[in-house]
Amino acid sequence: MSTEQKQDEPLSVREKGVINMRSIMDMGMGILWMGMGVFFIFIKKFNTDLAARYDDSVMKVFGGVCIIYGIFRIYRGYKKNYLKDR
Repeated sequence: MSTEQKQDEPLSVREKGVINMRSIMDMGMGILWMGMGVFFIFIKKFNTDLAARYDDSVMKVFGGVCIIYGIFRIYRGYKKNYLKDR
């Protein structure tokens, strides 16, 4: 069966469920990553030991990377483009 024929077939109930589950997981993980990024950017406000151990600029850069990755995960969950072979 060629790829063109497979793309025209409707999704099964199981495939739709897997897509929805992965989408929800990606959105949830994106929110968690973004939350972790905000935590690292404003770590001085939370008075943790990490703020004393690591340089403020390193924590802000890592927090920015976490936020960017969180945005990517939310975007991927929104697009729902998981079945590459279809």
